[in-house]
Amino acid sequence: MISTLHIRNIGIIKDLTIDFNNGFNVITGETGAGKTLIIKAIDMICGGRFPKDMIKKDEEFASVEACIHISNEDRAFSDEYIIVSRQVYLNGKNLCKIDGRLVSVSELKNFMLNIVDINGQFDNQSLMDSKTHIEFLDDFSKEQIRDTLSEYRKIYDEYRDIEEKLSKNYGNDIERQRKLDLLNYQLNEIKEADLKVEEEAILEEKKEVMKNYEKISESLNITTFKLENNILVELENIIKPLEKIENFNTCYGSRTASIKNMYYELQEYLSDFNNYKENLEYDEQEFDLTEKRLDLIFSLKRKYGSSIEDILKYKEELETQIIEIENLEEYNNNLRKSQELLKEKMTVLAIKLNDIRKKSALVLEESINKHLKDLEMNMATFKVDIVFNEDGKFNLNGLNKVEFLVTTNIGEDFKPLVKIASGGEIARIMLAIKTVLSDVDKVSTIIFDEIDTGISGSAVKAVAEKIKCISKNHQVIAITHQAILTATADYNYKVMKNVKEGKTTTNISLLDEKEIVEEIAKIATGTITATALKQALELRSARVS
Repeated sequence: MISTLHIRNIGIIKDLTIDFNNGFNVITGETGAGKTLIIKAIDMICGGRFPKDMIKKDEEFASVEACIHISNEDRAFSDEYIIVSRQVYLNGKNLCKIDGRLVSVSELKNFMLNIVDINGQFDNQSLMDSKTHIEFLDDFSKEQIRDTLSEYRKIYDEYRDIEEKLSKNYGNDIERQRKLDLLNYQLNEIKEADLKVEEEAILEEKKEVMKNYEKISESLNITTFKLENNILVELENIIKPLEKIENFNTCYGSRTASIKNMYYELQEYLSDFNNYKENLEYDEQEFDLTEKRLDLIFSLKRKYGSSIEDILKYKEELETQIIEIENLEEYNNNLRKSQELLKEKMTVLAIKLNDIRKKSALVLEESINKHLKDLEMNMATFKVDIVFNEDGKFNLNGLNKVEFLVTTNIGEDFKPLVKIASGGEIARIMLAIKTVLSDVDKVSTIIFDEIDTGISGSAVKAVAEKIKCISKNHQVIAITHQAILTATADYNYKVMKNVKEGKTTTNISLLDEKEIVEEIAKIATGTITATALKQALELRSARVS
């Protein structure tokens, strides 16, 4: 659940901290005070899209930080409280952290998916789109469908990959021949070069030696002369007198042996330097050939890879592509055979998915219809229509088309939601669906953003009772303009807009019981009178525990 929410520089919010509680939290306040900005802040911390124009005027960034309480059974961290934060800058930069660890926006989103579920007008719109209905159904039956759907989608990806290869098919005959000519030209160019993996480094060294021939020759001549005529002669003169006393003391003997080793080692160096001199040569023609070879390697690297290893790897790819094109019919036939095998596997899994969805749909229908009656929709019946497409046109979800249908009056035909439901009915159907899904979902916090819009009377009371019921197992944060929902809350917060020195800011406060009654009265009648307060007290005392 969200324990604390800290918001900075969003819209008219300068700096706002809210301490939420477990249970049913209701936020009220006048239009434009900043209630929607609080929901936007929660959406932002959940990895949602955050437009830069929502950053407060004259500020460089907007930020949201949330302290999340993770229950022990779901906890994957060492602490019970996790700090999650996100900053969005005017230049588009995002800085996201989970417990101090930098993460991407997508990682933040995936993490928060298991913690917060936001429901509002957008969700009502998604419910009206039949394409989303299969996702609602699969969410409900996820324990039963998860492994089968995962296996199906893995095979489906392979199937689509083959489908893409077949569709490309290297173009028509003329395009294929052009492609083949280009590939053969590139392959021959690499083959003729006869590249060796280590040769570039060897050639570079050879070039440097020839390029500095005179400097190297002069240095070697000086070195060999000094060694042969000075250093070795002097060492020999040192060794001879020491040999006369080396047996008198172990120290003399060890030092004499060390100097002798120097002498022998320098003799070896002299031999090596003489060999270097003998092998040192400068051939202008050889130098030109070396440079040309290096130029060729550079040219091939520019075309086919950043190293000789990359070029040789590209050569193998060229050979594979040429074989594919030259044996295109056989290659395509093999692809089609593989595709048919995958199709058979997908069909088996699609049938299994269909069976799972049909069974889950019956349970979903029964559950939602029960909740609809609780929500004062006694004449309404909800139905999940599942069609199995036997045409073999596979999609990401199998061969099913799922659509939610409803009839709001006895004797009427079932129709799609978009054709029959009013705004208030949609709100209640959405609440019924979310209530059912919340029973199987481990998400800890559910947000309702003015989900009671468009309903009144006894329906509002039913909605309040249903949300109150949800709050027994989940933290609920709701924004409302309804007195009954306000009266039903466990904790009431009021958002207020203040203007100071020509600047507008938003504040929020947790109301005490007296303030709650006054807020209920104001929402119900628009004024705080004795009669309004009496009605508010009655609503408050009659609330569901």
